[in-house]
Amino acid sequence: GLGDLGVGNSTIAAALCAALFGGNGVDWVGPGSGADAATMARKAEVVDRALAFHGSGLGDPLEALRRVGGREFAAICGAILAARMEKIPVLLDGFVATAAAAVLQAASPGTLDHCLLAGLSPEPGHAKAAERLGLRPLLDFGISHGEGVGAALAAGIVKAAALTSSGMAMAVRL
Repeated sequence: GLGDLGVGNSTIAAALCAALFGGNGVDWVGPGSGADAATMARKAEVVDRALAFHGSGLGDPLEALRRVGGREFAAICGAILAARMEKIPVLLDGFVATAAAAVLQAASPGTLDHCLLAGLSPEPGHAKAAERLGLRPLLDFGISHGEGVGAALAAGIVKAAALTSSGMAMAVRL
């Protein structure tokens, strides 16, 4: 599973989603790790300023990643692509991983066919991004701190589903 651990990453995720899907900071920012209304307003302003500053270069998804994303977002993109090449399924955990995945989907539709959304964070932007990507969460416990917790919980469900499916196929052959 892919998740994140960091401060301020949800603001970057909001900026990436605004660049990819449209809208402004208010449309995409949320409380992150418990920001109050004043902090959320500042986060929205930061997103809007980044979008205005980089506006003309945000039409290309990879350029948007370069301009408003960060190395951690690029690393998540790289891990998703490497897993696809090796035919390894990926559990996306949280707004940050979903925003990074959105870059790849915008660059090449179908790139996320091997990805599942482990869980849905309480970040409003996460639900919007998941909907735009056509990803339904396996879990919705309102876990806001990410850190791979949702992916760890969802992995058992995915494993059980795979075993059930392969067991059913075996029973049909008998």
